[in-house]
Amino acid sequence: MKNKHFLAIACTGILLAGCSSSPSKRYSIDDDVAPESPISVDHIENAHPQYEPYSLGGNKNYNLRGENYNIVKEPKGFTQEGGASWYGKKFHGHLTSNGEVYDMYSMSAAHKTLPLPSYVEVTNLSNGKKVIVRVNDRGPFHKGRIIDLSYAAAAKLDMLRTGTAKVSIKVISIDQPTDPRKQKALPKYVVQVASSKHEERSRTLAKDLGQKIKVESYVDSKGNLHRIFLGPFTDYMLTQKALEHVKSLGYSSAFVKSL
Repeated sequence: MKNKHFLAIACTGILLAGCSSSPSKRYSIDDDVAPESPISVDHIENAHPQYEPYSLGGNKNYNLRGENYNIVKEPKGFTQEGGASWYGKKFHGHLTSNGEVYDMYSMSAAHKTLPLPSYVEVTNLSNGKKVIVRVNDRGPFHKGRIIDLSYAAAAKLDMLRTGTAKVSIKVISIDQPTDPRKQKALPKYVVQVASSKHEERSRTLAKDLGQKIKVESYVDSKGNLHRIFLGPFTDYMLTQKALEHVKSLGYSSAFVKSL
């Protein structure tokens, strides 16, 4: 419950540690607590798993307090067992790691390495109760804990009084829709590799990279500037894979761009 979350949108890069070490400067209260007059959570439904492209925020590998965390690239079939905690009033209304607003009455959760967002079934191993939550935040960063649950999710698992519980978690994967009409509404991303004043060289490089990485590639020419792109992608994690691959080939300034 008293976990310190780093918030990728509000506190980026080296500021992550600063956010967790000076809570009174960011939050109205220093210690996390349950709501003073909690409402019943009986009417709150489980999160409804659906296909969602991974968010631009919160999905990069990161280092915190000397530990490296690598985002799970293939979450399908992912399971884990360990401690669960919960977070409530202190973080209510503040940004999560992918830029959404934390609502302690939503069925949400934080995980250190699952892609954001992910849907997870959580089972309290002491009483068999289950919930489905949507992971949109990072944490918990306490040894032995694998997931930080919203107040509502913790209440449904009957773990508010104990504060922690031993749980098992299982990712619920939903495949990307194949209906072209639905795909049109999905966000699209590209990897911008480089730009050059030499059109022919740019087109040759785009073709070579596309063949090496096995993705679509193209050149966008405006005036005398020719930009080399990989994509487009509708899956953000695939975009990240392409970015990592092209950087390993020596194009360290490559970056992801949303269309």
